Amino acid sequence: MNTHNQPRVTPTQPQQPVGGAIIDAQGREIPITENMIQRACNELDKNWVAPANKKG
Repeated sequence: MNTHNQPRVTPTQPQQPVGGAIIDAQGREIPITENMIQRACNELDKNWVAPANKKG
């Protein structure tokens, strides 16, 4: 199956919970949203550094 030709699915309601939660410092359960995941991925992309080429 070739997934490169398939359109990307974008949720119409990015604030809807996606099925997980985090617990904050006060013990409250915070539902994880698509928007939260996208922001986290963008931060990772921004801060990613290629590993050094090790020769051994």
